[in-house]
Amino acid sequence: MLGLELVVLLGVALLLGQGIAQRFRVAPPVVLLIVGALLGLVPAARQTQLPPEVVLLLFLPVLLYWESLTTSIREIRSNLRGIVLLSTVLVIFTAGAVAVAGHALGLPWGPAWALGAAVAPTDATAVGVLARSLPRRQVTVLRAESLVNDGTALVIFGLAVGITVGEEHLTVPHVGALFLLAYGGGAAVGVLVAWINMNLRRRLDDPLLGNLVMILAPFTAFLLAELIHASGVLAVVVSGLIMAQVAPSLIRAEHRRQALAFWPLLTFIINGALFVLVGVELQYALRHLDRSDLQDALIAIGVVSVVLVMVRFAFLFSSAYLVVLDRRPEQRLRRISHRARTVSGFAGFRGAVSLAVALSVPETLDSGEPFPDRAFIVFVTSGVIVVTLVVQGLLLPGVVRWARLPRDTSVDEEHVLAETKATEEAITALPQLAAELGTTPKVMEWLSQEYEAHLATVRAKDAGTDDDPALLHNRHYTDLRLALIAHRRATVVRLRDEGQIDDTVLRRLQAALDNEEVRLAGREQVE
Repeated sequence: MLGLELVVLLGVALLLGQGIAQRFRVAPPVVLLIVGALLGLVPAARQTQLPPEVVLLLFLPVLLYWESLTTSIREIRSNLRGIVLLSTVLVIFTAGAVAVAGHALGLPWGPAWALGAAVAPTDATAVGVLARSLPRRQVTVLRAESLVNDGTALVIFGLAVGITVGEEHLTVPHVGALFLLAYGGGAAVGVLVAWINMNLRRRLDDPLLGNLVMILAPFTAFLLAELIHASGVLAVVVSGLIMAQVAPSLIRAEHRRQALAFWPLLTFIINGALFVLVGVELQYALRHLDRSDLQDALIAIGVVSVVLVMVRFAFLFSSAYLVVLDRRPEQRLRRISHRARTVSGFAGFRGAVSLAVALSVPETLDSGEPFPDRAFIVFVTSGVIVVTLVVQGLLLPGVVRWARLPRDTSVDEEHVLAETKATEEAITALPQLAAELGTTPKVMEWLSQEYEAHLATVRAKDAGTDDDPALLHNRHYTDLRLALIAHRRATVVRLRDEGQIDDTVLRRLQAALDNEEVRLAGREQVE
């Protein structure tokens, strides 16, 4: 199939899947998987295989980088111990449990460990899409876990495949060195790329060049880490987390506006396309198994899915008793209820990273013989992804309602605090700034009134009084400004239609009006 046809099919599938998901209020990944499976019924689409390195080296860095940039570093620091345990110890236990189950079902130990490594890590994309209804702390822990655990899984996978094909040997020092290189080397590369990124962004005035550096950063981090056999995943995550910390004071407004227009669209398309491709891959793998193997594979999908859930729940609840031993006051505040742990247990989604790992299983051994049960591993991994996304994705909203988790108002409260303090300090600094700039008293008075009105609106919103005069004033002001913007836009378009101004002038004025309208309407949202 031609590349253009594939692009059109993926675009239509993404549009259709998202539309159905919004219409019936179903999690988009679930619908996109089904659409992908239906698309896989088309022979030409089914035969179009996406190389695993495309997911690992092209799609994954972009998704990980954006997830890192939009993750709360403060929450990561507060929950670092839990995140480290989930992203390392839990992954090792999960891979081992799946390997034991796979071996009991007839897989040799090498392929069984490869299967375990493929399905062990949770997926940041799926977690980000399906777990948004959870409190901020839980979402942060889940996202951080899924950002880091890929590195652990890839080390296990590399060992399993290397031993099977005859390239690796299993000793404690060797395994320890691999983990040290993966995490230490990946973190070092991430710091280096972030440092280069910061220095370039300080010197670049052109928003296009600045955002080109931003696009190159995750690919550079991943590539450099892979060249030294370190964790490309961790390199991208560390680089993104550092930039998230320094960007607010480093990156200029025009650079940021352009990035916030581009990256959400890019990650939306990649996320949706990956879920569709998982559905397509399931159809492809299905046709590479005979009837007896298919029956065994379906049994394996059920067994592995149950093992994943059981190990995750067992780890979450057993680790709770270890945390109880830490009686420091700050640790007591971080303890969560068993209901919240149950919700986290159902939020262990698998996604495109697992599929990419499974597809990375080599075709042959060093001897030239086929890699044992490769098609079986790919099919079981694809099936487990579908089960976790569909079953757990459909169950999670009900589990959240059952858990009756307290409503997380911390973001709204901190937003009000920040806006109030920023406005108050701006009003306090206004006379001095006006004197330094030589501003006329009339302009200073006008700005002072505008800021006082904004401060009154913020305080009224915090008090929750919808009939407050400040809120009514703000609504009338906003509605009138929006109506005037619409009138100005219509006038500019009419002048263009009459030939009095050029399209270039129209676009320039329209951009300014659009920015003003978006700001007034409050449509700009960033996680």
